[in-house]
Amino acid sequence: MDASPQNIKPVCGEQVLELLNCTIESPYEKDKCQRLLDSLRQCVINKKVKKFFLDKPSIGKPEGRNEKGN
Repeated sequence: MDASPQNIKPVCGEQVLELLNCTIESPYEKDKCQRLLDSLRQCVINKKVKKFFLDKPSIGKPEGRNEKGN
């Protein structure tokens, strides 16, 4: 099994993405998002997650651009 950084999946990553995507859906489905939050909560309890962090500070910036805008 290849354990390179590209192949490592974040703990509870799928649940996090589903919850985040739920929050931007229109119309907003509060009950659905609550179920996804509960699912994420159960995952972090089961996996004994202590803290989440973002790996890259450039999240939200277009790929291929540096700080100077090139």
